[in-house]
Amino acid sequence: MFDKILIANRGEIACRIIKTARRMGIGTVAVFSDADRDALHVEMADEAIHIGPAPAAQSYLLMDKIIAAAKQAGADAIHPGYGFLSERAAFAEALVANNLVFIGPNAKAIEAMGDKIASKKVAAAANVSTVPGHLGVIESEDEAVQIARQIGYPVMIKASAGGGGKGMRVAHTDAETREGFRLSRSEAKSSFGDDRVFIEKFIVNPRHIEIQLLGDKHGNVIYLGERECSIQRRNQKVIEEAPSPLLDAKTRKAMGEQAVALAKAVGYDSAGTVEFVSGQDKSFFFLEMNTRLQVEHPVTELVTGIDLVEQMIRVASGERLAIAQKDVKLTGWAIESRIYAEDPYRNFLPSIGRLTRYRPPMEAHREGITIRNDTGVVEGSEISMFYDPMIAKLCTHAGTRTEAIAAMSVALDDFVVEGIQHNVPFLSALMAHPRWREGRLSTGFIAEEFPEGFQGVTADSSTLSQLAVVALTMEILRKDRLDRLAGRLAPHAGNWREKWVVSIGGKTVELESPTGIALLPMEVEIILPGAEEAVTVFSNWMPGDLVWEGAIDDEPLSVQVRPALSGYRLLYRGIDVVARVMTPRIAALHSLMPEKLPPDTSKFLLCPMPGLVISLTVEEGQEVKAGETLAIVEAMKMENVLRADRDLTVQRIAAKQGDSLAVDAVIMEFV
Repeated sequence: MFDKILIANRGEIACRIIKTARRMGIGTVAVFSDADRDALHVEMADEAIHIGPAPAAQSYLLMDKIIAAAKQAGADAIHPGYGFLSERAAFAEALVANNLVFIGPNAKAIEAMGDKIASKKVAAAANVSTVPGHLGVIESEDEAVQIARQIGYPVMIKASAGGGGKGMRVAHTDAETREGFRLSRSEAKSSFGDDRVFIEKFIVNPRHIEIQLLGDKHGNVIYLGERECSIQRRNQKVIEEAPSPLLDAKTRKAMGEQAVALAKAVGYDSAGTVEFVSGQDKSFFFLEMNTRLQVEHPVTELVTGIDLVEQMIRVASGERLAIAQKDVKLTGWAIESRIYAEDPYRNFLPSIGRLTRYRPPMEAHREGITIRNDTGVVEGSEISMFYDPMIAKLCTHAGTRTEAIAAMSVALDDFVVEGIQHNVPFLSALMAHPRWREGRLSTGFIAEEFPEGFQGVTADSSTLSQLAVVALTMEILRKDRLDRLAGRLAPHAGNWREKWVVSIGGKTVELESPTGIALLPMEVEIILPGAEEAVTVFSNWMPGDLVWEGAIDDEPLSVQVRPALSGYRLLYRGIDVVARVMTPRIAALHSLMPEKLPPDTSKFLLCPMPGLVISLTVEEGQEVKAGETLAIVEAMKMENVLRADRDLTVQRIAAKQGDSLAVDAVIMEFV
């Protein structure tokens, strides 16, 4: 076994690898760029070595610097994590040449499978079902259009190297093929240093299902069940689960055996994943093989009880797999939600900045429920524009899918993130979506169910009443604490009032509180609208707490709380409302107040996220039609095309190519 390993990565996956290495008694070495000098993985590792400036191309993607760091630290092996150099055959070869062990598959397997074009040819030869397409490298837009017509629309244009949704575009027309070809090549070059793309048939209403493999250096390969990764946005996975609600035992076995056959065909000897696109009828076709650890590996670990990072380290050191296929048992259900630094209310555009508050739910295993949070940040960490926007991977495991979803909903309610925009409200809304709960999934789920983007969740009257009760308990407690302060006139808040009005979500909820409040824990009786009997509300919340946790008539409830003007901002299951608790008289006066409307920005093109202006495609005075491209802004290695939403004339251009813009910075003004 190795004495010391270097992790050639950053963020949550570096922290994840360090945890397992530490448990195995192996020393760890972190590497870091200028942007990651104070990162969590640097603090966690036994040693840390600086490798260059913030851009990945000048640090984490430089093989020579990684190898030099390993030699400097006296490491025996290098774990690449995922992304960066994890699927570079040249990197694996370079390590061997420098007497270092690559904790991953051999270079020949990476070369055969890491290249999507080559892997499809190998898969076809191994009798694995493959998607119809053109497996040659495409040189021009005209050639791309010709091939797309031959295959038949819709088609998927994909980068041959890399993954993570970058360098991928769906095209339904010749014009979309031309644009997709340009953008895919540009993103692939920027992200992977390889601009080759290919085209294949896009399967309509597909599901994305993948098989986890483990192989050793003695010819043994097993599969560890499947993961369903159909909930995607822009080809980027958002929620994953294991097992899949689609598959039966027969289909699972068929997919697993095909994946093993493919792995054996290339002598695969580490953890890897074979991805399939599946029809709703359980038909499946080989998509690609990821010759590395997957982002979503925790859900497989939770249902199998197998530590994949440990197995990778063991087989890399030459050990035989201690697990046979017959030993693999899938127990319960696991779900992973990816917490991203992106604004769901602005079409999920990236958000950068400092985490002023970061309080994930406590990791635990109790009453048959496991909560796990893989993260690479702490409160005070900075989300940089240079790397992937993922903050954490929140996982829950329970006996059934329904129980795992319920546990995830509660865990998301408890997840506090401030300082940047994030997708927790959207994930909460997904957990409550009827189609998701029924398991009727496809890769088009988000586009189909949220065609206008995410606008938040509108609370029904019952939920508003519950949130109004929460707000009233907080207001009563606040007033009671004021009355008890030494040196104040008592009772400062006036005599006890039974009747209250809560303005919340554009509605008013009339409540009665016939009894006083018991401190602490808080216990109060409240009569809801139309009810004859009071409900008992219990909570340990105190002013300043970010999460109100308690129960209404023994029904547990977790609501995030923030201060708001004359009230409380409440966040719950994707709902975001401000509640103001008033006496009936003050409520009557409040109803007469005029509403303040937001300013009109329809005559401006505003930068929707912090990013770099790649190109401006119009000039001052130019008339443009709805749908035409105005500018392209890059953020976190993704190129975002900004289009005209109506016919207009450009009056003024306020930015230029190469400018770094803040969110809502003016790019251009229209007549």
